[in-house]
Amino acid sequence: MLLCIDIGNTNTVLATFDGDKLVHSWRIKTDARSTADELGLMFRGLLAGDNVEITGVAACSTVPAALRSLRTMLGRYYADLPSVIVEPGVRTGVQLAIDNPKEVGADRVVNTLAAYTLYGGPSIVVDFGTTTNFDVISGRGEFLGGAFAPGIEISFDALAARAAQLRKVEATKPRSVIGKNTVECLQSGLYFGFAGQVDRIVERMTEELGEVKAVIATGGLASLVINECHTITHHEPMITLIGLRMVYDRNL
Repeated sequence: MLLCIDIGNTNTVLATFDGDKLVHSWRIKTDARSTADELGLMFRGLLAGDNVEITGVAACSTVPAALRSLRTMLGRYYADLPSVIVEPGVRTGVQLAIDNPKEVGADRVVNTLAAYTLYGGPSIVVDFGTTTNFDVISGRGEFLGGAFAPGIEISFDALAARAAQLRKVEATKPRSVIGKNTVECLQSGLYFGFAGQVDRIVERMTEELGEVKAVIATGGLASLVINECHTITHHEPMITLIGLRMVYDRNL
């Protein structure tokens, strides 16, 4: 089976694939200080429960320090397996139609590949993670750019840290837009605020593109607000891992 690893700023997501079929997935916290041996033991421990034989590895990372440890781990624990790390020089089939292609994160490239393959284009991927990323794909499968916004958890943390009488609350939908207490007021502003932010940005992007075939939500925090987002048409939480599988197939 193929092991796919997506290292993000907050979480690391792993999945095993048997051909095109996703068999199992795990989500763990990202720690840029983890050593190669710690990563190797953690990954092997997770995989041991499924008793599967790994035949290849595909990975991407937005955390440089974690990427270094990942390279060392792969060389030490999976040296006999073919592996692909998404970086400049790796064949993805995605054209980067932006000012500086070197600035594009590997996760946005594989999201583009998976979204275009699964849904066609023009399309937009909204990735709810540490930041909320909007990735725009052309009708020919090119990555056109997008937008960044503070993520849901970052915004909750910032309010609690900067406002003396506010505190961290559960990120969930309140019972009404008009909050009756401090907790509900916080939840209302962030929940409906984020949904409105997503819808407005997608609407403006759609105006520039002319048409959009699909707006795909992904990321660990997508399920919190997508039911309130009128512009979201699909929810694919594993789109980055699916893209990693596709990149692996293109290169090996």
